[in-house]
Amino acid sequence: MPDEVTQKEAAPDPGAPRIGVFVCHCGANIAGFVDIEAIENHARALPNVAFTQRNLYTCSETGLREIKTAIAAQKLNRVVVASCSPRTHEPLFRSACREAGLNPFLFEFVNIRDQCSWVHMQQREGATRKAKELIQMGVARAALLEPQEDITVGVAGKALIIGGGISGITATMSIARRGFQVILVEREKELGGILKNVHKLYPTMGSAGDLIGKNIRAVQKMPRVQVLTSARLVEVSGFVGNYKVTIDSEGKRIEDTVGVIVVATGARLLTPEGLFQYNGRNIVTQGELELLLKQGRLDADSIVMIQCVGARVPGREYCSRVCCMTAIKNAILIREAQPETAVFVLYRDIQTYGTLYEEDYRRARELGVSFIRYNLSKPPVVSSDKVIVHDELLGEDVPIPFDLLALATPLIPQAGFDELSKALKVPVDENGFFLEAHAKLRPVDFATDGIFLCGCARWPSDIGESVSQALAAAARASIPLSQGHVKVEPIVSQVDQNRCIGCGLCETVCSYVGIHLTDTPKGKKAETIRASCKGCGTCGASCPQKAIRMSHFTDGQIEAQICALVGTDK
Repeated sequence: MPDEVTQKEAAPDPGAPRIGVFVCHCGANIAGFVDIEAIENHARALPNVAFTQRNLYTCSETGLREIKTAIAAQKLNRVVVASCSPRTHEPLFRSACREAGLNPFLFEFVNIRDQCSWVHMQQREGATRKAKELIQMGVARAALLEPQEDITVGVAGKALIIGGGISGITATMSIARRGFQVILVEREKELGGILKNVHKLYPTMGSAGDLIGKNIRAVQKMPRVQVLTSARLVEVSGFVGNYKVTIDSEGKRIEDTVGVIVVATGARLLTPEGLFQYNGRNIVTQGELELLLKQGRLDADSIVMIQCVGARVPGREYCSRVCCMTAIKNAILIREAQPETAVFVLYRDIQTYGTLYEEDYRRARELGVSFIRYNLSKPPVVSSDKVIVHDELLGEDVPIPFDLLALATPLIPQAGFDELSKALKVPVDENGFFLEAHAKLRPVDFATDGIFLCGCARWPSDIGESVSQALAAAARASIPLSQGHVKVEPIVSQVDQNRCIGCGLCETVCSYVGIHLTDTPKGKKAETIRASCKGCGTCGASCPQKAIRMSHFTDGQIEAQICALVGTDK
């Protein structure tokens, strides 16, 4: 069954602790700032420690082999590694323990690099003392660790893609070609997103209409794809592999179960109301200029473009990353089609990353486009037919008459992002863009398992980046779909229903819909949805009856660490 959730019986208690402690030099990252030999000697004398070893790089193939060898030769039933960041390396060490026959949850990671040597580089003696204390705490907790087994969750073989722009269409086709059913939901009446109104694509100068039109026709013909326009996600519940979704499509409610969800809602251009005399006629946005070029209705002898309108200012401090290249592209198109038309670009900084984009910038200058730098402290002053800009290089004001003024405004989050964020229980950043789990390690994943993101929903991106991210999100989403099940870490809350009074506080504070009240013969009681629970501990900390126990982070384990630090018996 798609919604099957199983958990193997926990492995038997490994018996009296025999702990192995492995202290990593991490090259000079740790050994250059703390006394590794003194740390190892201290660890060797701690209770329950049966073996210690120093490694140049514990995460290397040699270091991992030494851990596995020691587990067998020394009959270790707990392992502590004192090295760098658990976020990046804990899965690696857990895997090594598993390969050696040791339950991976009998492993404890102590961070003596990020939290010690790096932050105390000028205090060798103090850093060494702190590293000893951190390891002492880790050993105390390791002695109380219990074996755990992963939770297995069945996966429904269908994906939901939210957003019908180039990212959403690309992700949809990629997943459908792998043989899975896909529901594509678009808020507008037509697919295509922002590309529908774009004239040409940089740096190829190919037709945006041709590109998006070709993709729209292709996705609409795919037999495994259900396209819903004028539609929005109104409700979602469940967990990875089994998300129950309700969609409103032109007033009709559709309910279904999907295994994964991809957020590809894109972004929209800021409308610069109240900025630089914007009126939508002779003072327009770059997006509106695109439409004029696309429709062949551009008639002007002098065109001025102002960059960073509403961007890189207090309240919206980010760079939208595509505005400079859009202005340069349009300036090139105008000068090539109408060489007699004067084009001025007023900029604060030019963002043309990559050799291809830099070539476009040079091409624009060769064609006679004038670039004038201004400072935010002295922004251009606009009247009905003239711009006065303070040229940073000349150090004086320059009046420029215009027939058309184009304002480069940033990409901002799509309307309704906050509602979608709440429905999916996924975070957004301070600007309203969706926030990935980790910029480097999980760039297209949310912290919530089974939900992915791509394109401008994540951050302003050009077409190439959006397509690449869509393919990456589709590949990530296809893994659980292909396997038919996922394994979820067993670090979850456990409710003692004999102590639970059914107050519902745990359900209220949970950010992951990982716990809920259920009817029992003894009345309303809390129950953990193990596949949804992320083990954050909020419910356990909030429970007034102390009826919730956190697997792998029990009160006893944490108290042991505290007692080890302050030097008292538990």
